[in-house]
Amino acid sequence: MEPHLHSGQRGASPPVLRAANGVANAVELSGKVIAVSCLAFMFVALLVNVILRYFFAGGIPWAYEIHALLMPWLVAGGVVIAASHGANIAITLLPGMLGERGARILLVVVQVLILVISLSVLISSRPILIASQYQSLSTLGITQVWGYASLVYAFGGMALLAGIDILRVILGGQTWDRDPAANSLS
Repeated sequence: MEPHLHSGQRGASPPVLRAANGVANAVELSGKVIAVSCLAFMFVALLVNVILRYFFAGGIPWAYEIHALLMPWLVAGGVVIAASHGANIAITLLPGMLGERGARILLVVVQVLILVISLSVLISSRPILIASQYQSLSTLGITQVWGYASLVYAFGGMALLAGIDILRVILGGQTWDRDPAANSLS
């Protein structure tokens, strides 16, 4: 369950809500796997390159280009993880001023906006993805589309999670957390 949401309903949840929660957990796990894998690979490549340059006066030529592919995926994984926890930027003043029903309506509106924006980015990024198929990294020879595909993952994940949050609010009675200090990351 997301930290910025809490359930207003006790007991068993509907099967659709359980399935949606399972999908949300899988999306969050995919973000974690992507972020950790990218970070680990970039660190190892950089470390090996430094060691080779220090001891053998030569490094790995592709070690400088691999970051162009993996950094966008690292960011995309982080975005999906943040979205799955509701740890993106939020202003909690308005939901705190509204009643329970108003806060639920506001949450649905916010999630619909996130869904619309994410889908708009996906649709508008299609020409960039097509063009990037014809650009390649000089040393690796890999097309740039692999880096730009992280856009599809990040915004597709955000759209999917927003849709799941809408289901959670409608079917599960979730709303904004009334105690944001309990979920503060600072």
